[in-house]
Amino acid sequence: MMLFIYGTFLAVITLNVLYWAVFSIAGRLGKADDTDQSRPPLRVRKIGVLIPAYKEDAVIVDSVTENLKQTYPADQFDLIVIADSFQPQTLLKLATMPVKVLEVSFETSTVAKAINAALSRLPLEQYEILVVSDADNHMAPDFLSRINRAFDQGWRAVQGHRVAKNINTSVAILDAISEEINNHIFRKATRVLGLSSATIGSGMAFEPALMKAAMSTQHTMGGYDKELETNVVLSGHTIAYLENAFIYDEKVAQRAVFENQRTRWIAAQWQFLKFYFWRGIRELLSGQFASGFKVLQAVVLPKILLLGLLVLGLIIGLFTPSPILWQIPLLLLLVLIASLVISVPKYLWKRVSIRELLLIPVLLMSFVRAVLNMRKAFKRFMHTPHTGPADTPLP
Repeated sequence: MMLFIYGTFLAVITLNVLYWAVFSIAGRLGKADDTDQSRPPLRVRKIGVLIPAYKEDAVIVDSVTENLKQTYPADQFDLIVIADSFQPQTLLKLATMPVKVLEVSFETSTVAKAINAALSRLPLEQYEILVVSDADNHMAPDFLSRINRAFDQGWRAVQGHRVAKNINTSVAILDAISEEINNHIFRKATRVLGLSSATIGSGMAFEPALMKAAMSTQHTMGGYDKELETNVVLSGHTIAYLENAFIYDEKVAQRAVFENQRTRWIAAQWQFLKFYFWRGIRELLSGQFASGFKVLQAVVLPKILLLGLLVLGLIIGLFTPSPILWQIPLLLLLVLIASLVISVPKYLWKRVSIRELLLIPVLLMSFVRAVLNMRKAFKRFMHTPHTGPADTPLP
């Protein structure tokens, strides 16, 4: 009986490792959806940049200042701050800046509620593109221009390339690496294989009507972007990925914040699967591979948890009578490590030292605690605090 359970465990782990391996290689063999920037755009579209912000007094003024530095024509884009629970002095500062401010208030605040409130109050007919940016995010000066070019190509949903704007601690370095691995696997490689890019909650752009329809049904407390992405794909659209359209994001710098953030993410993924898993199965059975795969992609185990399970499997295998029961997890562990290594861009390897490597087991334990505590995020939004201006963006 124990061997059967262990064999099933290895089978599930093997499928996950194969996923990471295949997609890591695919990301090295193909290109994203970036277009030639040397040619003039077909036309300049009016863009609304939605910035949902909950108690983000520490960063919002700096972010607005940076995001106004677009090379895109100033009269063709609006920054729209969706201000939830801001201090009066912050609202006064924003009132002096060339931005729109929509004040909102909820008994239980979530990003989805803030965005839906904005979608219901804004004159959407004024905009041809809606972009979502986190309160701490800084768009690269050419970000909106690249988004506009993508819409020239006929895309109605686009994900930009979110990267770290700070690597001031070992936790931030590892978080930056984790994000770039996900960019490689779930965005670039997925597009190389002809599927929709995953969204990431910011740096994404949509046709307004498509976005409003996809946001109309939200079931998770903190995973609105995954539902938005899935609803877009279920409606028959493909999401593009622009590898050169950079948006800079503050990475978590402390273990406690890392654990809090992952608790929210894991809870959102669990709630997402609860509502959409069988829809994904039905899509696959009906021959709709692209949409079915998009749902079932959420079943893939997180990389840090997969690393931990493989180490556990290796240890268990050492106490079994058959050498193959420890050799298999060892081989899978090496394949997974190789897959992750080739998914990390060169600029981040220069930041890795023995200190960061020794921190990985510690973060694994934080991740396990996040799994055990995910019920906390089912009924309340677990906000990730931001600290203000950070390091110069890396790429």
